[in-house]
Amino acid sequence: MNNKEKYHTVRGYELLKRDKNILSHSMEDYLEMIYRNALKDGYIRMNALAQQLNVQVSSATKMVQRLSKLGFLNYKKYGSIYLTGKGKEVGNFLYHRHNTVLEFLKTLGIQEGILTSTELMEHGISANVVNHMDLLNRFINENIDIKKRFEDFKKNSLL
Repeated sequence: MNNKEKYHTVRGYELLKRDKNILSHSMEDYLEMIYRNALKDGYIRMNALAQQLNVQVSSATKMVQRLSKLGFLNYKKYGSIYLTGKGKEVGNFLYHRHNTVLEFLKTLGIQEGILTSTELMEHGISANVVNHMDLLNRFINENIDIKKRFEDFKKNSLL
């Protein structure tokens, strides 16, 4: 461990991370979902967003208004929700982070509760960790012999 690094509680690490990041976990989830829809349609409507995130429309409206004030979205009451340039950039990272963690868990052979595990893990890792997970995912997928050896190793282990 680096001498400058100190142990904290999980909440302590979250607070340290939050000081550097103005987005809460919920805000990240909203931006990621809006980005997913923007990839297909270029926008999303409030009802669809609320439905996809399993929240009330009133809750979605409040969050969209907050994200709009922070410059991530363009939104007018009763209108469509569009990402700004800043929103697209952050949304792209959040989408990539989610998919990287999901792919990593699939590589490990996780099946049960994989979406829950992905959601819980993705908010607690840095961009540096995401980049290294992505490298490992690509390495494993490009080296089928190593992937096969890992699968065989898992079968013979005491999991």
